[in-house]
Amino acid sequence: MIDPVLLRENPDVVRASQVARGESAETVDAAIAADIERRSAISAFEALRAEQNAHGKLVAKAPKDEKAALVAQAQDLAARVKAAQAAVSDAEAVFEASVRRLGNVVIDGVPAGGEDDFVVVKTVGEIPSFDFTPRDHLEIGELLDAIDMQRGAKVSGARFDFLKGIGARLELAIMNMALDKALANGFIPLITPTLVKPEIMQGTGFLGAHADEIYRLEADDLYLTGTSEVALAGYHADEIVDLENGPLRYAGWSTCYRREAGSAGKDTRGIIRVHQFNKLEMFVYTKPEDAEAEHARLLGWQEEMMNALGLSYRVIDTAAGDLGSSAARKYDVEAWVPTQGAYRELTSTSNCTTFQARRLGVRYRATDAANAGSAGSAGKTTPVATLNGTLATTRWIVAIFETHQQADGSVRVPEALRPYLGGLEVLTPVAAR
Repeated sequence: MIDPVLLRENPDVVRASQVARGESAETVDAAIAADIERRSAISAFEALRAEQNAHGKLVAKAPKDEKAALVAQAQDLAARVKAAQAAVSDAEAVFEASVRRLGNVVIDGVPAGGEDDFVVVKTVGEIPSFDFTPRDHLEIGELLDAIDMQRGAKVSGARFDFLKGIGARLELAIMNMALDKALANGFIPLITPTLVKPEIMQGTGFLGAHADEIYRLEADDLYLTGTSEVALAGYHADEIVDLENGPLRYAGWSTCYRREAGSAGKDTRGIIRVHQFNKLEMFVYTKPEDAEAEHARLLGWQEEMMNALGLSYRVIDTAAGDLGSSAARKYDVEAWVPTQGAYRELTSTSNCTTFQARRLGVRYRATDAANAGSAGSAGKTTPVATLNGTLATTRWIVAIFETHQQADGSVRVPEALRPYLGGLEVLTPVAAR
Protein backbone atom coordinates (compact mmCIF):
# COMPACT_ATOMS: atom_id res chain seq x y z
CA MET A 1 0.00 0.00 0.00
CA ILE A 2 1.06 3.61 -0.30
CA ASP A 3 2.64 5.56 2.55
CA PRO A 4 -0.18 6.97 4.74
CA VAL A 5 2.00 10.00 5.53
CA LEU A 6 2.26 10.78 1.81
CA LEU A 7 -1.51 10.44 1.49
CA ARG A 8 -2.00 12.81 4.41
CA GLU A 9 0.64 15.42 3.60
CA ASN A 10 0.76 15.34 -0.23
CA PRO A 11 -2.64 14.17 -1.42
CA ASP A 12 -2.26 16.00 -4.75
CA VAL A 13 0.69 13.75 -5.61
CA VAL A 14 -1.48 10.69 -5.01
CA ARG A 15 -4.39 12.21 -6.97
CA ALA A 16 -2.12 12.95 -9.94
CA SER A 17 -0.86 9.38 -9.86
CA GLN A 18 -4.36 7.94 -9.85
CA VAL A 19 -5.38 10.18 -12.76
CA ALA A 20 -2.26 9.13 -14.70
CA ARG A 21 -3.30 5.52 -14.15
CA GLY A 22 -6.75 6.31 -15.55
CA GLU A 23 -8.37 5.93 -12.14
CA SER A 24 -10.71 8.31 -10.33
CA ALA A 25 -9.20 10.86 -7.96
CA GLU A 26 -12.24 10.28 -5.76
CA THR A 27 -10.58 7.13 -4.45
CA VAL A 28 -7.94 9.38 -2.89
CA ASP A 29 -10.56 11.58 -1.24
CA ALA A 30 -12.26 8.48 0.17
CA ALA A 31 -8.97 7.25 1.61
CA ILE A 32 -8.23 10.66 3.16
CA ALA A 33 -11.67 10.75 4.76
CA ALA A 34 -11.18 7.22 6.09
CA ASP A 35 -7.79 8.21 7.51
CA ILE A 36 -9.35 11.20 9.31
CA GLU A 37 -12.04 8.94 10.78
CA ARG A 38 -9.44 6.37 11.80
CA ARG A 39 -7.22 8.89 13.59
CA SER A 40 -10.25 10.48 15.26
CA ALA A 41 -11.36 7.06 16.52
CA ILE A 42 -7.87 6.33 17.83
CA SER A 43 -7.75 9.68 19.65
CA ALA A 44 -11.14 9.08 21.25
CA PHE A 45 -10.10 5.60 22.34
CA GLU A 46 -6.80 6.79 23.80
CA ALA A 47 -8.55 9.62 25.70
CA LEU A 48 -11.02 7.16 27.21
CA ARG A 49 -8.22 4.76 28.11
CA ALA A 50 -6.37 7.56 29.88
CA GLU A 51 -9.56 8.48 31.73
CA GLN A 52 -10.10 4.83 32.65
CA ASN A 53 -6.56 4.51 34.01
CA ALA A 54 -6.91 7.67 36.07
CA HIS A 55 -10.28 6.55 37.38
CA GLY A 56 -8.82 3.20 38.37
CA LYS A 57 -6.34 4.96 40.65
CA LEU A 58 -9.20 6.88 42.27
CA VAL A 59 -11.07 3.66 42.93
CA ALA A 60 -8.01 2.13 44.52
CA LYS A 61 -7.57 5.06 46.92
CA ALA A 62 -11.25 5.83 47.60
CA PRO A 63 -12.83 5.39 51.07
CA LYS A 64 -15.06 2.35 51.45
CA ASP A 65 -18.28 4.37 51.40
CA GLU A 66 -17.38 5.93 48.01
CA LYS A 67 -16.14 2.76 46.28
CA ALA A 68 -19.51 1.46 45.12
CA ALA A 69 -20.30 4.60 43.14
CA LEU A 70 -16.79 4.76 41.71
CA VAL A 71 -16.89 1.08 40.70
CA ALA A 72 -20.16 1.69 38.88
CA GLN A 73 -18.52 4.59 37.03
CA ALA A 74 -15.56 2.31 36.24
CA GLN A 75 -17.89 -0.26 34.72
CA ASP A 76 -19.50 2.42 32.57
CA LEU A 77 -16.04 3.61 31.49
CA ALA A 78 -15.01 0.05 30.64
CA ALA A 79 -18.04 -0.33 28.40
CA ARG A 80 -17.26 2.96 26.67
CA VAL A 81 -13.60 1.96 26.21
CA LYS A 82 -14.69 -1.36 24.69
CA ALA A 83 -17.04 0.44 22.30
CA ALA A 84 -14.30 2.92 21.37
CA GLN A 85 -11.88 0.07 20.71
CA ALA A 86 -14.44 -1.57 18.42
CA ALA A 87 -14.87 1.77 16.62
CA VAL A 88 -11.10 1.92 16.07
CA SER A 89 -11.14 -1.59 14.59
CA ASP A 90 -14.00 -0.68 12.27
CA ALA A 91 -12.35 2.60 11.21
CA GLU A 92 -9.04 0.84 10.55
CA ALA A 93 -10.79 -1.77 8.42
CA VAL A 94 -12.47 0.96 6.36
CA PHE A 95 -9.17 2.79 5.95
CA GLU A 96 -7.35 -0.41 5.02
CA ALA A 97 -9.94 -1.21 2.36
CA SER A 98 -9.92 2.32 0.94
CA VAL A 99 -6.14 2.66 0.78
CA ARG A 100 -5.81 -0.75 -0.87
CA ARG A 101 -7.84 0.59 -3.78
CA LEU A 102 -5.01 3.00 -4.54
CA GLY A 103 -2.23 1.93 -6.89
CA ASN A 104 1.40 2.67 -6.08
CA VAL A 105 2.32 6.30 -6.68
CA VAL A 106 4.01 6.44 -10.07
CA ILE A 107 7.50 7.88 -10.34
CA ASP A 108 7.96 11.28 -11.96
CA GLY A 109 8.40 10.92 -15.71
CA VAL A 110 6.27 7.80 -16.15
CA PRO A 111 4.00 8.49 -19.14
CA ALA A 112 0.30 8.88 -18.42
CA GLY A 113 -2.27 6.89 -20.33
CA GLY A 114 -2.96 3.30 -21.24
CA GLU A 115 -1.44 0.36 -23.08
CA ASP A 116 -0.61 2.32 -26.25
CA ASP A 117 0.85 5.37 -24.52
CA PHE A 118 4.27 3.93 -23.70
CA VAL A 119 7.47 5.82 -24.53
CA VAL A 120 10.29 4.10 -26.43
CA VAL A 121 13.47 4.52 -24.39
CA LYS A 122 15.82 2.92 -26.90
CA THR A 123 15.94 0.56 -29.87
CA VAL A 124 18.89 -1.81 -30.18
CA GLY A 125 20.06 -3.96 -33.08
CA GLU A 126 19.09 -4.22 -36.73
CA ILE A 127 15.79 -5.82 -37.59
CA PRO A 128 16.67 -9.19 -39.16
CA SER A 129 16.02 -9.67 -42.87
CA PHE A 130 15.90 -12.90 -44.87
CA ASP A 131 16.36 -13.90 -48.50
CA PHE A 132 13.66 -16.54 -47.99
CA THR A 133 10.17 -16.52 -46.52
CA PRO A 134 10.70 -16.83 -42.78
CA ARG A 135 8.81 -19.45 -40.82
CA ASP A 136 7.10 -18.68 -37.54
CA HIS A 137 8.37 -20.18 -34.31
CA LEU A 138 5.81 -22.97 -34.20
CA GLU A 139 6.58 -24.19 -37.71
CA ILE A 140 10.28 -24.14 -36.85
CA GLY A 141 9.59 -25.90 -33.55
CA GLU A 142 7.68 -28.65 -35.36
CA LEU A 143 10.48 -29.08 -37.91
CA LEU A 144 12.95 -29.44 -35.04
CA ASP A 145 10.53 -31.73 -33.18
CA ALA A 146 10.92 -29.24 -30.33
CA ILE A 147 7.34 -28.07 -29.68
CA ASP A 148 4.25 -30.29 -29.55
CA MET A 149 1.09 -28.21 -29.19
CA GLN A 150 -1.27 -30.96 -30.35
CA ARG A 151 -0.40 -33.34 -27.54
CA GLY A 152 -0.29 -30.45 -25.07
CA ALA A 153 -3.92 -29.71 -25.95
CA LYS A 154 -4.81 -33.41 -25.80
CA VAL A 155 -3.42 -33.74 -22.28
CA SER A 156 -4.32 -30.36 -20.76
CA GLY A 157 -6.37 -28.28 -23.20
CA ALA A 158 -5.75 -25.15 -25.23
CA ARG A 159 -2.64 -23.04 -24.53
CA PHE A 160 -0.64 -25.97 -23.16
CA ASP A 161 2.34 -27.58 -24.87
CA PHE A 162 5.15 -30.06 -24.60
CA LEU A 163 8.69 -28.84 -25.12
CA LYS A 164 10.43 -31.88 -26.52
CA GLY A 165 13.98 -32.91 -27.29
CA ILE A 166 16.00 -29.87 -28.32
CA GLY A 167 13.08 -27.65 -27.26
CA ALA A 168 13.37 -28.86 -23.67
CA ARG A 169 17.16 -28.61 -23.81
CA LEU A 170 16.98 -25.09 -25.23
CA GLU A 171 14.72 -23.84 -22.46
CA LEU A 172 17.02 -25.30 -19.80
CA ALA A 173 20.01 -23.77 -21.60
CA ILE A 174 18.41 -20.30 -21.58
CA MET A 175 17.47 -20.66 -17.91
CA ASN A 176 20.94 -21.84 -16.93
CA MET A 177 22.58 -19.03 -18.88
CA ALA A 178 20.37 -16.58 -16.99
CA LEU A 179 21.17 -18.28 -13.68
CA ASP A 180 24.89 -17.82 -14.34
CA LYS A 181 24.23 -14.15 -15.11
CA ALA A 182 22.34 -13.81 -11.83
CA LEU A 183 25.04 -15.58 -9.81
CA ALA A 184 27.72 -13.34 -11.29
CA ASN A 185 25.80 -10.33 -10.01
CA GLY A 186 25.27 -11.45 -6.45
CA PHE A 187 21.87 -13.13 -6.66
CA ILE A 188 21.02 -16.04 -4.37
CA PRO A 189 19.18 -18.75 -6.33
CA LEU A 190 15.90 -20.07 -4.95
CA ILE A 191 13.55 -22.72 -6.30
CA THR A 192 10.31 -21.30 -5.00
CA PRO A 193 6.88 -22.67 -4.04
CA THR A 194 4.29 -22.13 -6.74
CA LEU A 195 1.36 -22.31 -4.33
CA VAL A 196 0.98 -19.41 -1.90
CA LYS A 197 -1.42 -18.23 0.79
CA PRO A 198 -3.99 -15.51 0.05
CA GLU A 199 -2.24 -12.98 2.28
CA ILE A 200 0.98 -13.34 0.26
CA MET A 201 -0.81 -13.02 -3.05
CA GLN A 202 -2.76 -10.03 -1.71
CA GLY A 203 0.40 -8.48 -0.28
CA THR A 204 2.14 -8.40 -3.63
CA GLY A 205 -0.81 -6.62 -5.25
CA PHE A 206 -1.93 -9.42 -7.57
CA LEU A 207 -5.49 -9.74 -6.25
CA GLY A 208 -6.63 -6.40 -7.64
CA ALA A 209 -7.71 -5.64 -11.18
CA HIS A 210 -5.97 -8.74 -12.60
CA ALA A 211 -7.20 -11.30 -10.06
CA ASP A 212 -9.01 -13.14 -12.86
CA GLU A 213 -5.61 -14.11 -14.30
CA ILE A 214 -4.81 -16.25 -11.25
CA TYR A 215 -5.61 -19.91 -10.67
CA ARG A 216 -7.06 -20.60 -7.21
CA LEU A 217 -7.31 -23.93 -5.43
CA GLU A 218 -10.52 -23.30 -3.53
CA ALA A 219 -10.40 -26.47 -1.42
CA ASP A 220 -6.98 -25.51 -0.06
CA ASP A 221 -7.36 -21.71 -0.14
CA LEU A 222 -4.10 -21.41 -2.06
CA TYR A 223 -3.15 -19.62 -5.28
CA LEU A 224 -0.94 -20.80 -8.13
CA THR A 225 1.64 -18.11 -8.85
CA GLY A 226 2.07 -16.49 -12.24
CA THR A 227 5.61 -15.46 -11.28
CA SER A 228 8.07 -16.37 -8.53
CA GLU A 229 7.96 -12.66 -7.63
CA VAL A 230 5.02 -13.55 -5.36
CA ALA A 231 6.88 -16.16 -3.33
CA LEU A 232 10.05 -14.06 -3.29
CA ALA A 233 8.15 -11.03 -1.99
CA GLY A 234 6.68 -13.19 0.76
CA TYR A 235 10.03 -14.77 1.64
CA HIS A 236 10.84 -12.03 4.18
CA ALA A 237 7.24 -11.13 5.14
CA ASP A 238 6.99 -9.75 8.70
CA GLU A 239 10.77 -9.64 9.02
CA ILE A 240 13.42 -7.01 9.61
CA VAL A 241 16.12 -7.58 6.98
CA ASP A 242 19.73 -6.45 7.05
CA LEU A 243 20.61 -4.11 4.19
CA GLU A 244 23.78 -2.66 5.68
CA ASN A 245 25.94 -4.64 3.26
CA GLY A 246 23.82 -3.79 0.23
CA PRO A 247 20.61 -5.08 -1.31
CA LEU A 248 19.32 -8.63 -0.94
CA ARG A 249 19.11 -10.16 -4.41
CA TYR A 250 17.29 -13.40 -5.13
CA ALA A 251 16.83 -15.33 -8.37
CA GLY A 252 13.68 -17.44 -8.30
CA TRP A 253 13.39 -20.43 -10.64
CA SER A 254 9.82 -21.65 -10.97
CA THR A 255 7.02 -22.87 -13.15
CA CYS A 256 4.40 -20.15 -13.61
CA TYR A 257 0.66 -20.37 -14.25
CA ARG A 258 -1.65 -17.81 -15.83
CA ARG A 259 -5.30 -18.18 -16.79
CA GLU A 260 -4.91 -15.69 -19.66
CA ALA A 261 -8.44 -14.51 -18.99
CA GLY A 262 -9.67 -12.10 -21.61
CA SER A 263 -7.10 -13.22 -24.19
CA ALA A 264 -9.49 -15.26 -26.31
CA GLY A 265 -8.36 -15.02 -29.92
CA LYS A 266 -4.99 -13.50 -29.04
CA ASP A 267 -1.76 -15.39 -29.76
CA THR A 268 -3.54 -18.70 -30.12
CA ARG A 269 -0.71 -20.14 -32.24
CA GLY A 270 2.43 -21.40 -30.56
CA ILE A 271 3.93 -20.61 -27.18
CA ILE A 272 3.74 -16.82 -26.97
CA ARG A 273 0.73 -16.87 -24.63
CA VAL A 274 0.31 -20.12 -22.69
CA HIS A 275 -1.08 -21.17 -19.33
CA GLN A 276 2.14 -22.74 -18.03
CA PHE A 277 5.77 -21.76 -18.55
CA ASN A 278 9.09 -21.55 -16.73
CA LYS A 279 10.83 -18.39 -15.62
CA LEU A 280 13.91 -17.14 -13.80
CA GLU A 281 12.93 -14.00 -11.90
CA MET A 282 15.21 -11.47 -10.25
CA PHE A 283 13.88 -10.03 -7.02
CA VAL A 284 15.55 -7.37 -4.89
CA TYR A 285 15.04 -5.90 -1.42
CA THR A 286 16.84 -2.59 -1.08
CA LYS A 287 16.74 0.78 0.64
CA PRO A 288 14.13 3.10 -0.90
CA GLU A 289 16.71 5.73 -1.85
CA ASP A 290 18.63 3.10 -3.86
CA ALA A 291 15.65 1.65 -5.71
CA GLU A 292 15.87 3.66 -8.94
CA ALA A 293 19.57 2.88 -9.38
CA GLU A 294 18.86 -0.79 -8.74
CA HIS A 295 16.06 -0.66 -11.31
CA ALA A 296 18.54 0.55 -13.91
CA ARG A 297 20.85 -2.34 -13.01
CA LEU A 298 18.08 -4.91 -13.45
CA LEU A 299 17.27 -3.47 -16.87
CA GLY A 300 20.96 -3.53 -17.77
CA TRP A 301 21.25 -7.25 -16.98
CA GLN A 302 18.18 -7.98 -19.06
CA GLU A 303 19.68 -6.08 -21.97
CA GLU A 304 22.93 -8.00 -21.61
CA MET A 305 20.94 -11.21 -22.07
CA MET A 306 19.20 -9.81 -25.16
CA ASN A 307 22.51 -8.78 -26.70
CA ALA A 308 24.19 -12.09 -25.87
CA LEU A 309 21.36 -13.95 -27.61
CA GLY A 310 21.67 -11.76 -30.70
CA LEU A 311 18.14 -10.38 -30.50
CA SER A 312 16.94 -7.05 -31.84
CA TYR A 313 14.90 -5.30 -29.18
CA ARG A 314 13.52 -2.09 -27.81
CA VAL A 315 12.99 -0.85 -24.26
CA ILE A 316 9.74 0.93 -23.45
CA ASP A 317 8.71 2.97 -20.42
CA THR A 318 5.26 1.55 -19.71
CA ALA A 319 2.42 4.06 -19.31
CA ALA A 320 0.87 4.46 -15.87
CA GLY A 321 -2.47 2.95 -16.91
CA ASP A 322 -0.73 -0.23 -18.04
CA LEU A 323 1.16 -0.75 -14.77
CA GLY A 324 0.13 -3.30 -12.22
CA SER A 325 -1.08 -1.77 -8.97
CA SER A 326 2.22 -2.43 -7.19
CA ALA A 327 4.60 -0.95 -9.80
CA ALA A 328 5.68 2.68 -9.65
CA ARG A 329 7.58 2.27 -12.94
CA LYS A 330 8.00 -0.64 -15.35
CA TYR A 331 10.28 -1.10 -18.32
CA ASP A 332 9.41 -3.73 -20.91
CA VAL A 333 12.07 -5.25 -23.15
CA GLU A 334 10.47 -6.27 -26.43
CA ALA A 335 12.21 -8.42 -29.04
CA TRP A 336 11.51 -8.22 -32.74
CA VAL A 337 9.48 -11.20 -33.98
CA PRO A 338 10.00 -11.35 -37.75
CA THR A 339 6.84 -13.19 -38.81
CA GLN A 340 4.69 -10.79 -36.82
CA GLY A 341 6.57 -7.71 -38.02
CA ALA A 342 6.39 -6.36 -34.50
CA TYR A 343 8.19 -6.07 -31.19
CA ARG A 344 6.77 -8.42 -28.56
CA GLU A 345 7.46 -8.33 -24.85
CA LEU A 346 10.03 -10.86 -23.70
CA THR A 347 10.72 -9.46 -20.27
CA SER A 348 9.95 -6.59 -17.93
CA THR A 349 11.32 -5.06 -14.76
CA SER A 350 9.35 -3.14 -12.13
CA ASN A 351 10.23 -0.81 -9.28
CA CYS A 352 7.56 -1.36 -6.63
CA THR A 353 9.13 1.13 -4.16
CA THR A 354 7.75 0.38 -0.65
CA PHE A 355 4.27 -0.65 -1.83
CA GLN A 356 4.62 -4.42 -1.42
CA ALA A 357 6.83 -4.18 1.66
CA ARG A 358 4.22 -2.12 3.54
CA ARG A 359 1.60 -4.77 2.83
CA LEU A 360 3.90 -7.65 3.75
CA GLY A 361 5.64 -6.05 6.73
CA VAL A 362 9.18 -6.21 5.34
CA ARG A 363 11.39 -3.61 7.01
CA TYR A 364 15.03 -2.76 7.60
CA ARG A 365 16.68 -0.94 10.46
CA ALA A 366 17.92 2.46 9.32
CA THR A 367 21.22 3.53 10.86
CA ASP A 368 21.87 6.81 9.03
CA ALA A 369 22.07 10.08 10.96
CA ALA A 370 18.51 11.08 10.12
CA ASN A 371 16.97 7.86 11.43
CA ALA A 372 19.35 6.57 14.08
CA GLY A 373 18.89 7.14 17.78
CA SER A 374 21.72 7.93 20.16
CA ALA A 375 25.27 7.16 19.08
CA GLY A 376 25.75 3.43 18.67
CA SER A 377 22.05 2.60 18.98
CA ALA A 378 19.96 0.97 16.30
CA GLY A 379 17.71 3.20 14.23
CA LYS A 380 14.00 2.82 13.66
CA THR A 381 12.61 0.28 11.25
CA THR A 382 11.22 1.43 7.93
CA PRO A 383 9.78 -0.40 4.88
CA VAL A 384 12.21 -1.65 2.25
CA ALA A 385 11.79 -1.14 -1.48
CA THR A 386 11.20 -4.18 -3.70
CA LEU A 387 12.01 -4.65 -7.38
CA ASN A 388 11.60 -7.51 -9.83
CA GLY A 389 12.65 -8.40 -13.35
CA THR A 390 12.59 -11.50 -15.53
CA LEU A 391 15.97 -12.79 -16.70
CA ALA A 392 14.76 -15.76 -18.76
CA THR A 393 11.48 -17.41 -19.69
CA THR A 394 9.99 -19.92 -22.11
CA ARG A 395 8.79 -17.18 -24.48
CA TRP A 396 12.38 -16.34 -25.39
CA ILE A 397 12.42 -19.47 -27.58
CA VAL A 398 10.03 -17.64 -29.93
CA ALA A 399 12.49 -14.81 -30.65
CA ILE A 400 15.51 -17.13 -30.86
CA PHE A 401 13.87 -19.49 -33.36
CA GLU A 402 12.55 -16.70 -35.59
CA THR A 403 15.62 -14.44 -35.45
CA HIS A 404 18.25 -17.11 -36.05
CA GLN A 405 16.37 -19.35 -38.50
CA GLN A 406 17.88 -20.46 -41.81
CA ALA A 407 16.28 -21.35 -45.14
CA ASP A 408 16.26 -25.11 -44.48
CA GLY A 409 14.41 -24.71 -41.18
CA SER A 410 17.51 -25.02 -39.05
CA VAL A 411 18.39 -22.49 -36.35
CA ARG A 412 21.80 -21.03 -35.55
CA VAL A 413 22.52 -21.21 -31.83
CA PRO A 414 23.74 -17.88 -30.42
CA GLU A 415 27.38 -18.27 -29.46
CA ALA A 416 26.76 -17.38 -25.82
CA LEU A 417 24.23 -20.19 -25.55
CA ARG A 418 26.35 -22.93 -27.10
CA PRO A 419 28.19 -23.94 -23.91
CA TYR A 420 24.82 -24.75 -22.35
CA LEU A 421 23.97 -27.05 -25.28
CA GLY A 422 27.18 -29.05 -25.30
CA GLY A 423 28.74 -26.83 -27.97
CA LEU A 424 25.88 -27.32 -30.42
CA GLU A 425 26.06 -24.64 -33.14
CA VAL A 426 22.98 -25.44 -35.25
CA LEU A 427 19.60 -26.92 -34.41
CA THR A 428 18.73 -29.17 -37.33
CA PRO A 429 15.27 -30.36 -38.49
CA VAL A 430 14.51 -33.99 -37.81
CA ALA A 431 12.22 -36.47 -39.54
CA ALA A 432 8.62 -36.50 -38.34
CA ARG A 433 7.95 -39.07 -35.61
